Amino acid sequence: MAEKDSIGLLALQEQVKNALDAQFSGMVWLRAEISELKQHPSGHCYLTLVEKDPASNALLAKASAVVWASSWRMIRPFFEAQTGRSLAPGMQVLVRVQVSYSALYGLSLTVYDIDPSFTVGELELARQRTLARLEAEGMFGMNALLELPPLPRRLAVITSETAAGWRDFRRQLSGNEYGFRFQLRLFPALMQGDAAPASIIAALDAVAAEEDAFDAVLILRGGGGAMDLVCFDDYELAVNVAQFPLPVLTAIGHDHDYHIIDRVAHTQLKTPTALADWLIDRFAAEAWRLDTLLQRLHLAVRTHALARTAALDALKIKILHAAQDRHAEALHRLDKIEQRLDAINPRRALERGFLIALKDGRRADSAAAYQPGDRLSLLFRDGQVEAEVKQVKKT
Repeated sequence: MAEKDSIGLLALQEQVKNALDAQFSGMVWLRAEISELKQHPSGHCYLTLVEKDPASNALLAKASAVVWASSWRMIRPFFEAQTGRSLAPGMQVLVRVQVSYSALYGLSLTVYDIDPSFTVGELELARQRTLARLEAEGMFGMNALLELPPLPRRLAVITSETAAGWRDFRRQLSGNEYGFRFQLRLFPALMQGDAAPASIIAALDAVAAEEDAFDAVLILRGGGGAMDLVCFDDYELAVNVAQFPLPVLTAIGHDHDYHIIDRVAHTQLKTPTALADWLIDRFAAEAWRLDTLLQRLHLAVRTHALARTAALDALKIKILHAAQDRHAEALHRLDKIEQRLDAINPRRALERGFLIALKDGRRADSAAAYQPGDRLSLLFRDGQVEAEVKQVKKT
């Protein structure tokens, strides 16, 4: 090949640079995933940006980028304020870059701006894909099929040991006006960040090892920004919650729609305090039901006692009336007997002018009972006459 047909390396790279400068005279918005992120002590931030195949996750492209300290001081707090999360590897970003090319360092990208809404939107798309996968696998409603005891008292709690939500939950539960007592056991776990799903899964495994000691497991977090709560949309965590052998109750404290573990949990409450109130209300409802049953029992016993008392009173009246009737009947019969006795009283006959003859002190009803010479006592109304039988005449 003739020398005039060749080109030097520098000349080639200058042509590439000129072509790039002509093509990218201004800044462009670039979609990419952060593969690496390093903050230099000088204040600069160095990034490695990549693009992967959505189907195979194979690496398709890779480029280095830098955020100069003057820009990084504005970009980082702005992104964190909008998303509630720091820029980190694995995050999808939309950045405004200046494309440049150096003969010594090759292609480089300088980041001057970032769109936080793009990152949030990408996370929502990932969330929807996870929801679709869980639904296809039949995970929704699985944990809800488990029977939660009417009065769940033995509670395993998964949360950060220093979380305000954990403190609020305990205060609300222990300070209930009814004096109900609960058994709480904390299983500490990270509640935000990339390591949170694995930490929560490890806590779930620890609870499952003592499954018979608990009525339910509670996952608590006292709220936060959207990016702080991304860990609760993790697929592996959702699968563990859905298939957990105990009812899982969640109270993550977010203001927007449910997170994925809320969708697969047995019961979801908005905040830890709301979950505490929900538990207290279950016990209060049962206490009210028992109190109502006790009142009904007292009323039934009282009604039965009143009915029995009324029946006894009626029986007493009936017996009294029967006794009075028997007494009156007896008095009537006695009057009749007295009348009959009075009618046959010998004194009545004497008073009417009759006399009574006695022989040996006994009344004789027939003349045949007397013999001449017998001694008689004749009773009159006003006295007694002694006599002797002279003659007996029979008719």
